[in-house]
Amino acid sequence: MRASWAEAERAEVRRARVRVSVLVGLAITVMIAFVGAIAYVVMVQAQETQVTRELRYNARFGVPGVAPRCAWVFVLRDGALDQGALPVPEGFPVRGDLDAVRSSGATVERDVSANGTEYMVLTTPGAGGSTVQAVFDLRYQLSDRRHLVQALGIALIAGLLVAALIGFGIGRRTLGPLADALARQRRFVTDASHELRTPIARAHLRAQLLSVAADLPDRHRDDLDALARSIRGLADVVDDLLLSAQLGRGLDGTPVDLAEVASSAVAGERERAAERRIALSVELSGGPLVVNGVETALRRAVDQLLANAVRHTPEGGRISVRACSDGGHVELVVSDTGEGFDPGEAERLFDRFHRGHGEKRFGLGLALVREIVTGHGGTVEADGQPGRGARFTVRLPVAGRSSSPLRERITSACP
Repeated sequence: MRASWAEAERAEVRRARVRVSVLVGLAITVMIAFVGAIAYVVMVQAQETQVTRELRYNARFGVPGVAPRCAWVFVLRDGALDQGALPVPEGFPVRGDLDAVRSSGATVERDVSANGTEYMVLTTPGAGGSTVQAVFDLRYQLSDRRHLVQALGIALIAGLLVAALIGFGIGRRTLGPLADALARQRRFVTDASHELRTPIARAHLRAQLLSVAADLPDRHRDDLDALARSIRGLADVVDDLLLSAQLGRGLDGTPVDLAEVASSAVAGERERAAERRIALSVELSGGPLVVNGVETALRRAVDQLLANAVRHTPEGGRISVRACSDGGHVELVVSDTGEGFDPGEAERLFDRFHRGHGEKRFGLGLALVREIVTGHGGTVEADGQPGRGARFTVRLPVAGRSSSPLRERITSACP
């Protein structure tokens, strides 16, 4: 049992609100993350600049054993190392840097990881032929960075929650009127279609009755036949609008033999195809091709595909209908040798009232076909080349075993 129209509308609005909430939340989260990243980079650069300044000052003016807190100064003079009386971190001084600077005279600056923290080490030539190494412990700066990252993480989570609430409120206020408008539109289309069907049917009947009157001239009879066909076309448009509106409500599905639907549609179209000398053939599998759906809607979809093929196939052309099963799906293919279309327009053919090259108008029919097929959980595709015909392929899921006893008799497979 499919959801009712109201439930389907509410579900769609809820999904839209969730999407809006997620998008707003992501936007605010990205903004907070961007600002936080800038703050983190600025803080790191400021800390590194400050530490570098202190290292250079200590290397120039510092005295071993009396350096500021978290800093140490080592002086190598005439092979003797002066590190003062204060305890120094394990692994310091870095003798390799002292020896390298003493021999080369070039300053060496690098970071060293030791004792569970990081140190900045500056080794430079000193006064009187000495070599000075200044070391700074970064543990407090690293702690500040970790605290900043934690604060940013908390801000991101809180910002995401607040953004989701804001997005939900925005979605509710903006999408609520839209949902009401869509509901009113569907109700209007349904009510108007129902109201128009009766007068259109009466006008069509009267035109038919007048056309069979014995005392009418042939010219008037032809005009009445043309009027009847126009009214019939108007009735088809109204039926399409009504069916499109009803599809939005969600329709109850029952087992439907698509092979029988295709055969009936082909039989109904043979007379019009014969008038235009179009060869119409049908190829079906040996057994029923059962899908779960609405028979009237599926019949309408097949009728539209056939009518479209006849409309775009010149006299002397061919139209073929093939239906088969590939195990999990039922496939219906309608091919013609008509005027075809540009492959780039394949998707746009299913837009309502799409106009192709040369102002060819495809109307509501193919759009309705897609609505019907997708409403039944299937897909429809169009293939074609200009002047080389077109092929429309509908694929629908086969009805389950529990829903159709005819499923056991499906033995054919699509070639």
